[in-house]
Amino acid sequence: MDGVAASVRSAASEVFGDRVEQAAGYVELLERHGVERGLIGPREVDRLWERHVLNSAVIGERIPDGARVVDVGSGAGLPGVPLAISRPDLDIVLLEPMARRVDWLAEVVEKLELPITVVRGRAEERQVREELGGADVVTARAVAPLARLANWCLPLVRSQGALVALKGASAGEEIERDRVAVRKAGGGEPEVFECGSKVLEVPSTVVVISRLRPKPPRGRRS
Repeated sequence: MDGVAASVRSAASEVFGDRVEQAAGYVELLERHGVERGLIGPREVDRLWERHVLNSAVIGERIPDGARVVDVGSGAGLPGVPLAISRPDLDIVLLEPMARRVDWLAEVVEKLELPITVVRGRAEERQVREELGGADVVTARAVAPLARLANWCLPLVRSQGALVALKGASAGEEIERDRVAVRKAGGGEPEVFECGSKVLEVPSTVVVISRLRPKPPRGRRS
C-alpha cells in the first residue's frame, strides 16, 4: 500500500483486518489492467481504495452473517470482490453478462484464491433465475435506475431477503420516482442507509429493498 494516504490505510485495515494484503492485491490488479481492459476509467486509478474498494466493502454492514449473495452486473468485481475479502462468511456469486469481464473476474478469483463463483448471464434471464434464485441478498452497483433494478434483481431474492443497491446522493429522488414500480416488482418500502460512517470520510449510500412474500391468489366468487 505504498503511496496510500494514512487515513486510507487505517480504513483499509479496519475494514479488511488480516486480509488487507488480499485487498491490496485486488487494487494492484485493477491498477495494472483495469483501464486497458475497459473496467475502470483512467481517472479512477488514483482513487480505487476510497471510491471503489472500501466504498463497496462497507455495504457488508447491511448483509447478515452467512448470507448467500448474488452480485448483479459485477463488472470489475464491485462490490462482490471487496465483500468476499472483508466478509469471508458470505457465499458470493458474481453475475456478469460480458464475456471479457467474466474472464477478468475468473482471473481475479484464481489469483486471489477467493471462494467465489463467477457466472455469465443477466439477472432477467430465466436460466439465471432458476440457477441463482432464492438468494438471501442481491447486490448491485451503478447498474441501472431503481425501478429497472428491482425488476431484474428481486426475482433472484428469496422471500424476506433483500436487494442492497449502492447509490449516490440522489437515492432519495430515485425512491420517490420509482416507489410504485418497486412495489409492483415485489419489493417493500425502499430504505436508505449510510455504511462505513465510522471509517470512511464519505460513507457509502445504499438502498435496501426487502422482497415481500407473494400475496395468495384470491378465491373465486361464488
